[in-house]
Amino acid sequence: MADIGHTAIGAWSGGRVMHYGEPLDDARLEALLRPGDDICTVVSADVYAEGEADCIVGRAAQGLPRDSYCIASAIGHDFVNGVRQGSSGFPRFTNPALRGEDQYRDYLFGALEASLERLGTDHVDLVMLHNPDRTGYTNETVWRAMADLRAEGLARTIGVAPGPANGFTLDLIGCVEMYGDEMDWAMIILNPFEPWPGKMALPALAQKHVKVLARVVDYGGIFHGDLPDEDALVEGDHRKYRPAGWVASGR
Repeated sequence: MADIGHTAIGAWSGGRVMHYGEPLDDARLEALLRPGDDICTVVSADVYAEGEADCIVGRAAQGLPRDSYCIASAIGHDFVNGVRQGSSGFPRFTNPALRGEDQYRDYLFGALEASLERLGTDHVDLVMLHNPDRTGYTNETVWRAMADLRAEGLARTIGVAPGPANGFTLDLIGCVEMYGDEMDWAMIILNPFEPWPGKMALPALAQKHVKVLARVVDYGGIFHGDLPDEDALVEGDHRKYRPAGWVASGR
């Protein structure tokens, strides 16, 4: 069985899911995301394009032995019952306007089962609680249900993915202190130019033996040696939203 490994590729964009970057056609995007010997792990989330990213990943992996690749997924934004709230996206499933605590477990199971159907598999290798609110970080019912997803074989491992912006470090530390014994992974922003505040959570994660899935690890591509000057970044490039001067300071 494949291990999540050192490197993964995300289904976040391709110009199709979040409308950043050059829109790739189906064939090119699926070829890009197809797991292989070099990168065997793909990261998706059910809310990306309201399920379409899962479908793309499922098609990309079609025909491959299931034990030859890994899928990491994320659930928690209710895009079925919730209404999109501008740049904040869809509400978290723990929003009291959507449901009470007695329905948290059913939501999480239903969300992952729907994701699995789109992905064309009977399990994911990692499922993360996606951009949780305070309730998501702290609620015992939520984390008991997450553990049950693993116990019932829908996910091999479980974790948390704070965001979408950098931060939420104290929330993450508190969550790990309460539920880290049941947690396998945490996804955080971490790279040499953005060590703060992610590194503040590392001791708590290490103490509970929670592995780290680092995102934005290449600081917007600065380490690849082909990043243009800021004024040359085209419209639709999400890196245009970074603070002025970040390219020059990174070089």
